[in-house]
Amino acid sequence: MVEIPENFLRTIATQHHVSEEELHTLHLALAGQTAEKIAATLGNIKASAVRKRLKSVYEKFGLPLEGAAGKLEVLRGLLKEQYQSSGEIPNQPLSGSRQPLSDFGEAPDISVFYGRTEELKTLEKWIIADHCRLIAILGMGGIGKTTLSVKLAQSIEGQFEYVIWRSLKDAPPFKQILISLVKFLSNQREIDADSSETTTDSISRFLEYLRRHRCLFILDNVESILQGGQTGVYRPGYESYGELFKRVGESSHQSCLIITSREKPRALAALEGEILPVRCWQMRGIEDSSGQEILKAKGLRLSQAEEQGRELIRRYAGNPLALKLIATTIQELFDGNIAEFLKEETIAFNEIRVLLDQHFDRLSALEESIMYWLAINREPVTVQELLDDIIPPVLKPQLLEALTGLVGRSLIEKTQEKPAASFTQQSVVMEYTIERLVEQICDEISHQDFHLLHNHALIKATAKDYIRESEIRLILQPIATYLTARFSKTEIGNWAIQALSVLRHQSLPLRNYAAGNVVNLLCKSGIDLTGYDLSHLVIRQAYLQGISLPHVDFSDSDLSQSTFSEPFSSALSLAFGLDGKLLAVGDANGVICLWQVSQFQQFSVCRGHTNRVWSIVFSPDSQILASGSEDKTVKIWSPTTGECFNTLEGHKSRVWSVAFSRMVKP
Repeated sequence: MVEIPENFLRTIATQHHVSEEELHTLHLALAGQTAEKIAATLGNIKASAVRKRLKSVYEKFGLPLEGAAGKLEVLRGLLKEQYQSSGEIPNQPLSGSRQPLSDFGEAPDISVFYGRTEELKTLEKWIIADHCRLIAILGMGGIGKTTLSVKLAQSIEGQFEYVIWRSLKDAPPFKQILISLVKFLSNQREIDADSSETTTDSISRFLEYLRRHRCLFILDNVESILQGGQTGVYRPGYESYGELFKRVGESSHQSCLIITSREKPRALAALEGEILPVRCWQMRGIEDSSGQEILKAKGLRLSQAEEQGRELIRRYAGNPLALKLIATTIQELFDGNIAEFLKEETIAFNEIRVLLDQHFDRLSALEESIMYWLAINREPVTVQELLDDIIPPVLKPQLLEALTGLVGRSLIEKTQEKPAASFTQQSVVMEYTIERLVEQICDEISHQDFHLLHNHALIKATAKDYIRESEIRLILQPIATYLTARFSKTEIGNWAIQALSVLRHQSLPLRNYAAGNVVNLLCKSGIDLTGYDLSHLVIRQAYLQGISLPHVDFSDSDLSQSTFSEPFSSALSLAFGLDGKLLAVGDANGVICLWQVSQFQQFSVCRGHTNRVWSIVFSPDSQILASGSEDKTVKIWSPTTGECFNTLEGHKSRVWSVAFSRMVKP
């Protein structure tokens, strides 16, 4: 039995001027659904309206209108005949009953997809008929590269044994991605990477799977691993991706790699060609009919404004994301009147930022906070993760309502195949949101009026390394650059001391991020923290790995989610040797850990207290360590060996504080 591929059905339907609604209804009818079932599936239509749509389809295909019985089967037969005579390669699944193993990871939901019929047809031919080994889908942000890659993969996954989709948006290390691919292709048998294996050997092992199996894998947002300012050049440390692309394109195998990017990696130029197994597809805007479907889906009435609709699509170059955003603006600001909107000359495609400014200005405080947190987190986050991040805390129903509003505005989107609903932003929206956040923070610093600095972490010290590196590069570094360009280091230091003093005495929520942000900005601005008073503060998400902290006072500070050169568990007390070479940390279990600051390595552990260590102090020569504890004792230690050589007893309550006089005798 010959089945009719969806792309062929869409092509024929377009030729007969069948609308998107009619095509969807026909597709369900051909799948065997009754008019009543179709109405229930669509949700907003009656069975009589379903029959009316199908009648319109039959008329457009030139079938006799007398009597409805048998029309669907006649049309099915007609479509099969046209398909068989078209000469197209049937889109049949792999031989045998085995279903392909698919992992679409964080790919977006594409249950609603507009147009791109010709693109899909061409790309399917390249992959199935021409056996291309490497295809690059290129285009500007928001044009639909990611969506097309997912739709393409889903439409042809039956031709492959393995299908895997991964995003490079946050520039994950090459090894991490390759391990993920090999684990999937080996059915989880190869879990741990051989640390002695070279990149070349790792790629060779991966290529062996591509020879043995028919695999389709997609890497999205490849521009994230390319340098800014140098088109197609890989960022330092990411050159291995280039080697992978080159060898996949040059080597003989039965698989296909698809990449999406805003710019073409240089290595592809020497490999691509119209009749070669490496090809590039440059995406353009969607056609008018698909653009109008987007506008209709957003609620715009085009029955008497088709010409204005075409002008709107032309003005925004058929960019799907821009059209979705523009449609919402027209609804909210111009009461759905496209003509009135077109009279405005202030908004143009290359000024999409202005459009997004207008959207942001209409957001509630909670919606705006969600936008900033999604941009800061950079990868999809769950509702619970947002609840943990947002300050001041909000109730879950409030958050869900705000998320629903943002999804409705097309400012955020749900991701596919997650154990819980997760949310993220399209790349162009995320980039805009980050730029806006940086500008707002700089303005707050200039006017000494903290708001976003209180409620949002500029970086998350506890995030994955590559996420945190993106946060530092895109958020923290630009703000630090603003500070160092505007103020001297002395002025920055004075500003920070004043800000921390204010924070120390303000009545703020215990979970605010301001002090952690100030500390991170000091570090990124190259300020020496020696002797800083960081006591009695809430210091969250401070990234202090590799930072020298001699004489820094952290007493009675909340260091939740801050990271040092080694993780602290329930740290209650901190002390640096006066020479800055040693760091001691007392915890809630009565343990004192000692680190060498220069090498950031733990070298000794002092065990002896039976309860919390509330206070630690080094002697002036750093040769002796004293500690006071909840167990009512003071202990004297050798920092180098961790040996306790004296215990002072007699206190009737916990020992809150210990100190050495300047005249110390061992």
